Amino acid sequence: MSMQKSQKNQESAEALAVQALAFVASDPELLPRFLAITGIEAQQIRRAAQEPGFLAGVLHFILAHEPTLLRFSQEAGIAPGEVGIAALPLGNDDHERSS
Repeated sequence: MSMQKSQKNQESAEALAVQALAFVASDPELLPRFLAITGIEAQQIRRAAQEPGFLAGVLHFILAHEPTLLRFSQEAGIAPGEVGIAALPLGNDDHERSS
């Protein structure tokens, strides 16, 4: 895969993850569950979104619950499988791997 295509995939995956984050943040049932799972507070979301791996975590949160995945996919106008595909380039944050 060319570097340009890889960069484009990364950018579209990030855009989808940002859309997923907005979806979660606007849902009064999903947001508290997301915050509890991630251990962050609502006012920390903007800063956390800049951290490597956070956006991939948002997509994995969506993927972990099929009804949520289906609702998000419908709202985003994409196939549910595209969420899983988008999570892959975002999950490559191996520079912070613990030993």
